Amino acid sequence: MKLKPIKTNREYEVMLEWVDSMFDKKIKANSTEVEKVQIALILIKSYEDAYYPIPYPNVLEAIKYKMAEKNI
Repeated sequence: MKLKPIKTNREYEVMLEWVDSMFDKKIKANSTEVEKVQIALILIKSYEDAYYPIPYPNVLEAIKYKMAEKNI
């Protein structure tokens, strides 16, 4: 796998599949593959942060939700 910045959804999917396959192989902790997986995960996170942001919850709604959970 050539590691480079992810620019398209297809590249993102390919990178996810590659990382998944590396986990399935159960690579050794001190191998060069581990470093490649770590870099790939950083690239994946960067792409996800840019294209799939997780919005912060509304504080008031979060409090109401917790209160409802506890029947307050």
